[in-house]
Amino acid sequence: MSALGGGSAGGEGINPAASVIALVIVLVSVGIIYALYPSALIPLIGVIIGGVLISFGVHFVPVGGAPAAMGQAPGIATGVAMLAAGGGLAGLFGGAWAAEMGIWVALGAGAMGGGLLMAITCLMVNVVYVYAMGIPAASGKIDKDPITGDTFPAYKSQGTEGHGLPFISYVGGVIGGIFGGMGGTLIYLELLSVYEEALPSFLGMTPEGMTTLAVSLAGIFAVGMFLVAAVLTAYNITGTIEGPHDPKFKRWPRAVIGSSAACAACGLVAILLVVI
Repeated sequence: MSALGGGSAGGEGINPAASVIALVIVLVSVGIIYALYPSALIPLIGVIIGGVLISFGVHFVPVGGAPAAMGQAPGIATGVAMLAAGGGLAGLFGGAWAAEMGIWVALGAGAMGGGLLMAITCLMVNVVYVYAMGIPAASGKIDKDPITGDTFPAYKSQGTEGHGLPFISYVGGVIGGIFGGMGGTLIYLELLSVYEEALPSFLGMTPEGMTTLAVSLAGIFAVGMFLVAAVLTAYNITGTIEGPHDPKFKRWPRAVIGSSAACAACGLVAILLVVI
């Protein structure tokens, strides 16, 4: 976690030295692309922005891990990276399907896919909690839901950090899915534009074969970069998070800094793979 500006115990502070290193990595990656293949400069910046959207969106997702499965903490009973990857990949598939309709339609489809998956997931999680486990929704971080006005202390079991999935966490999950799906789609579209331009001259392939290869490579690298950003953010969160009302949400700036540097380096490799 030192690379993101904090120790293993976590905190909201940003390490200036680590931030400068991340900035240098971003600038060096951008500079290399500008020198070797200038037409890929804007796509690389798009890849970095996509990583930032993913990292920021992950902080909205309510993750309870194993404690949530036992009714000891609010959120969805899985890990940060797995849940974020699920929402983001659903958005990525939706965005890739709409890629031929233009970037804005594709981004909208990606955001809708990610948000829809998280909405369905959060709904079914609450159905299981309430009707199968008999667990009411109660936050351990706040006493009152800022959206519905529901109060939690009377429903929170002693010895727990809360349980179930409060409405503010549900909304946070949908927002996180929207950001994740949009970010993953943006990375895919930017890499696809580079590959469609560079591959014909690089390999001398037919248009049909080139399109298949470009889509495959863009999809592989987009999925990989999404997981990189999600896992970095999971280390930044360190454990469970209830959503935007959780104090851990304030850690998002350092995760964004780390993810921007990581996606810049990964984007550099993904682009140089076909232009050198």
